[in-house]
Amino acid sequence: MSAYREEFEDKPLLDRVRDNPGPAVRWAIVLAVLLALELGAFFNFVMSMPWNMAIGGILSNLPAGVADPLGAVLSVPAIIGDALASIPTLLSRDLIPNQGYQMPSGEWRGTFLGLAPAYAWAIRVILIYGYAAVALYWVWRGYLVFREHYRYADWTPTDDVVERFRGHRWGQFGMIIVAAFVVMAIFAPSLGMASTEQNIEEPYSHYKKIYDEDMGEVREVTIGTANLAAQSQGSEQNFGVGSYDKHDRFHPFGTLTNGKDLFTFMAHGARISLFIGLVSIGISGSIALALSILTAYYKGLLDLVTVVVSDSFQAMPRLLVLIMFSVVLADHWVSQIYNGGLLLALLFGLWSWPGLWRVVRGPAFQAAENEWVDAAESYGQPTWDLVKTHIAPFTFTYLMIYASMSIGGVMIGTAGLSFLGIGITAPTPEWGRAVAMGQNYVTTQSWHMSILPGIAVTMVVVAFNAFSDGLRDARDPQSEGGGADEVSAAGGGA
Repeated sequence: MSAYREEFEDKPLLDRVRDNPGPAVRWAIVLAVLLALELGAFFNFVMSMPWNMAIGGILSNLPAGVADPLGAVLSVPAIIGDALASIPTLLSRDLIPNQGYQMPSGEWRGTFLGLAPAYAWAIRVILIYGYAAVALYWVWRGYLVFREHYRYADWTPTDDVVERFRGHRWGQFGMIIVAAFVVMAIFAPSLGMASTEQNIEEPYSHYKKIYDEDMGEVREVTIGTANLAAQSQGSEQNFGVGSYDKHDRFHPFGTLTNGKDLFTFMAHGARISLFIGLVSIGISGSIALALSILTAYYKGLLDLVTVVVSDSFQAMPRLLVLIMFSVVLADHWVSQIYNGGLLLALLFGLWSWPGLWRVVRGPAFQAAENEWVDAAESYGQPTWDLVKTHIAPFTFTYLMIYASMSIGGVMIGTAGLSFLGIGITAPTPEWGRAVAMGQNYVTTQSWHMSILPGIAVTMVVVAFNAFSDGLRDARDPQSEGGGADEVSAAGGGA
């Protein structure tokens, strides 16, 4: 260890930064600029989650004396969040518009630089993913700055984990696809051909300019009217991949049976899938982490009871349970949020914890039986401090690996249920619904409606599994995929 590192070995991180602020300040300035460019997009993603509906449903079941003051308090962060979400962003549809109309001369009006809508949209997509790549690189650069200038140790086990993952091509493939999926979810309003209000929710309340050749003038039509003329229905009429409809709208993935743009549907559907995955894994992961720590530390009867309870949950037919609760809670306010999305997230979370608990139970026992835990106990360290310091961090790393793997199971379970018509219902976009809408046209010219969302679901699920495999192999080179079966079973596949 160098003299510089020895000098700062016992100092907190903030003190080390104060002693050598240059690298941290330069990195922070660039990060602040990157965030400022798309701050509105990030808050738009956060505020797109059904906070208001969930809070409203909870408050409606509370006494007025409690609901009114609590609602007033909770409205403050909502107002602030909405204000931040409305901040203009650099890579937006307003700055790079793709909805225009073509004159008889071939000139495009209303689009970015007078380009054809396909080119305007492609430029926006390339810039958004380029921005995301730069932002992710800069986060990685922050880790390198920390390691070079502010970490007091020349080497830590994390370095080996990082190096092993950098050589894990399968895991890197998964990371790239997962990152692309997350970027699609965050930047869905900018990536889509139109807003979700225009394309999906209220098409007859929004208008588009077109050039009417019969009248020889520019006029407006409702988006709903344009959708009726852009329905993909096999051999009768089809607007497939990379096509323009009769109202000069470009559809990179084609249209659905109702004429709505498939790519916009899938971009916003990615938000729904990510929301369900994160909420369900947050619930099941929290239960699994708490129970694994408690059973590892106290063992005995508590561990036995947990085993029996987990076996009972896993013995239940998951599909029948989901159908039952979907019917029983059909009129409950929870079912109205995301048209069943929140209910699915809660059910997946409550029924997925046994698989996660089983795969992290072993690491928790391993951590609890280490000699330093016994030494800490002998020195009188409080139980909570001992668990927080020695057992929870070790268990949490394994939980994150297997939780990321089970997100794919939740996604494919959600898509499967929506395909069967018992998951997310219209108008909320969800990839399984798109597959169901186009299932009768798979062998026709309108194959894109089912095939493209189906490929997307498969790719994302495989990517989450590949990414998790890479993390697991980097964390534990001796691992041979143990626990993968339990996680796939816990992932939510109904």
